[in-house]
Amino acid sequence: MKIRTKSLLVGAILALSSIMAACSSDDKASSASGEWKPSKPIEFIVPAGAGGGWDTTARATAKVLEEQKIVNQRFAAVNKPGGGGAIGWAYVNDKKTDDHLLFPTSPPIMFVPLNGQSDLGHKDFTPIAALTADYAAFIVKADSPFQNMNDLVDAMKKDPSSISVVGDSAPGSMDHMQFIKAVSAAGVDAKTVKYVSAQDGAGMTMLLGGQVEVYSTGVGEAVEQVRAGNVRVLGVTSEERLEGEVLSDFPTLKEQGIDDTFVVWRGIMGPKEMSPEAAKFYENALKEMVETDAWKEELDRYGWLSNWMGSEEFSKFLDEEYDKMEALMKEIGLR
Repeated sequence: MKIRTKSLLVGAILALSSIMAACSSDDKASSASGEWKPSKPIEFIVPAGAGGGWDTTARATAKVLEEQKIVNQRFAAVNKPGGGGAIGWAYVNDKKTDDHLLFPTSPPIMFVPLNGQSDLGHKDFTPIAALTADYAAFIVKADSPFQNMNDLVDAMKKDPSSISVVGDSAPGSMDHMQFIKAVSAAGVDAKTVKYVSAQDGAGMTMLLGGQVEVYSTGVGEAVEQVRAGNVRVLGVTSEERLEGEVLSDFPTLKEQGIDDTFVVWRGIMGPKEMSPEAAKFYENALKEMVETDAWKEELDRYGWLSNWMGSEEFSKFLDEEYDKMEALMKEIGLR
């Protein structure tokens, strides 16, 4: 009886070992063939408050990926504002190998480290894909005395201290720099601009509450408030007028005699040591997403333009943009 029991035990151990080996072999084969899939909900970190460009990008992306069943896991958008993005990036950096973590990105991933507010930059994360192109919009309340961008520029030249400009990013970051770049092209001394940082995403609230005169943001953040009749767009940084309801009413800087443009690109990144299989899965999922009618509806809703770049192209683009931004900050004395 003891001999038989021992034989059965040995047989069971051998069988279990075979099953585990087979499972391990299957996992490796799946990984090697790029068949990785998320096994739990994906954390979508938004390195800013609710309502801004990163927040709308994350939530629109998650919505389409879920509703179109492109990814069969939930996306949990989590806002981690502060430091112009630095708080959120630090959180992602602490989870270097997490394959279930993504975050939206845009020019601040370069501006913030360039102005010394973060040790983390675009090279510290995994580029997944670029999704959209937006443009800067300079907004005032509907009852503002400024009817166009030149009215504002003239007032700033006469009395710079009388104009407060708010943005949802830190000084030296995107909302600040896109405004500085525009008014500098119009002849305003960049060092005289009074910039207020509302990193909790409260820029529009401050404008509507009369705490500031101008809000520097993205076109997408302006559309709904323009429709409601609450604000006026003095100028946008596109080369030509945008197409679409409401959007086509926004004058460009160029048509007002200010020779300046600025593209607000947005995309998706993951942790630095995300596995290549996971990164490829998300790249493929996003590629499928941008071809859906549901995503095109989101583009129309926010006034975004499609700007697809896969991981490799996006990575090269980021390196090139960094060099341009570094040169710009040196030019106006912020670097």
